[in-house]
Amino acid sequence: MLFQVGGLGTRPTFFEMAAAQQLPSSLRSALTYSLGVLALRRPFIHKILDYEDEFFALLMLVLETHSLRTSADASFAESLYGLRRRGVKFKAKRSTLMTELNDGIHHVGLRRRQKILSVVFLVVLPYMKSKLQNIYNKEREATLQASLWGDNEDNLDDSGFVGGSGSSSVSRNLIPHGDTSITAIWLKRLRKTVFSCYPWLHAGNEGFSFAYQLLYLLDATGFYSLGLHALGMHVCRATGQELMDTSSRVSKIRSRERERLRGSPWLKALQGGLLTCAYAVLDYAQTGIIAAVFFFKMMEWWYQSAEERMSAPTVYPPPPPPPPPKVSR
Repeated sequence: MLFQVGGLGTRPTFFEMAAAQQLPSSLRSALTYSLGVLALRRPFIHKILDYEDEFFALLMLVLETHSLRTSADASFAESLYGLRRRGVKFKAKRSTLMTELNDGIHHVGLRRRQKILSVVFLVVLPYMKSKLQNIYNKEREATLQASLWGDNEDNLDDSGFVGGSGSSSVSRNLIPHGDTSITAIWLKRLRKTVFSCYPWLHAGNEGFSFAYQLLYLLDATGFYSLGLHALGMHVCRATGQELMDTSSRVSKIRSRERERLRGSPWLKALQGGLLTCAYAVLDYAQTGIIAAVFFFKMMEWWYQSAEERMSAPTVYPPPPPPPPPKVSR
């Protein structure tokens, strides 16, 4: 069985699919690092880093929605590699001998429901996974700290001194039950449930990902991931004609949006200018974000190298040895 490593046909290679899948996580790491460097000089950027998951999810929601709407049914990462998503329909077709039936695959365009579910799989599920990972890490740290130092809440009374079982029971009785929030109790139970179930969910997700990628590499299936299989979609290479059709379709959509503008002439001009700016930002978002990250990394390396050279102590060469003494005669 041959591994598909060449560029023949409409089926993408394993390396193209892997690169498209890893691009969002790499982009997030680069943006987080760049914002962290900028936050050293601009402290207000720490507010963005405090809500890193929400900020990146909102950014990817805009990019994925725009890409699926205008880039001929492709995600943000897939459009960079010239890939397109196609719905799969299985149909029976006769072989050349007309004696047996073989299963054929027919690719069709994506429906509106498939586009919405694609955004859910590309944005919502990674966001939920990131939040569950954060909850699991916090609970793991708390459990590890409790195993090393013990539960301070059970060993300390109200005055802060260590007490026995009798003092702890008395202190619990002194605390009214109404002071304990029901919401806090349910949140604590939810965190405990996530801490218990998340390793199994993570292991199952990684196992399915490995199985689908291995089958795709061996050309045993056309679905690269479980999400694509659940949505019934294949990822294919875009042809030159499809790229031309996409460009013309985007132009028609934008012309219709300009025709729907209402109001006075100056208001139409203002709305048209805003639409032009929005279209320019979205068109160059794919290469602009990557170029901005590269620029920030280059500037960070430049300033860090300059600061290291300025802070490094000056090392002078050792003085030459003194001349040998002359003996007078």
